[in-house]
Amino acid sequence: MTIPDVVGLFGVILYVGAYAGLQLGKLELADVRYTILNGLGGLAVIFSLVWSFNLAAFVTQVLWLLFTIVGFFRARRV
Repeated sequence: MTIPDVVGLFGVILYVGAYAGLQLGKLELADVRYTILNGLGGLAVIFSLVWSFNLAAFVTQVLWLLFTIVGFFRARRV
């Protein structure tokens, strides 16, 4: 297993963990921890895709990161 693989798997753990925290009531959408976990998770997966590119995965991660940023600013505005 290469370093990009480890970083990518760590990213998946971060954003799936954020989603699990949300679904289990441990985190809320407006919680900055939720946003940080999602953002870092997406960036880590994008990092791993630099070494083993997959267009569908890349588009998914870019959109995930974009929606995370939009959600962060919407939560701060309310």
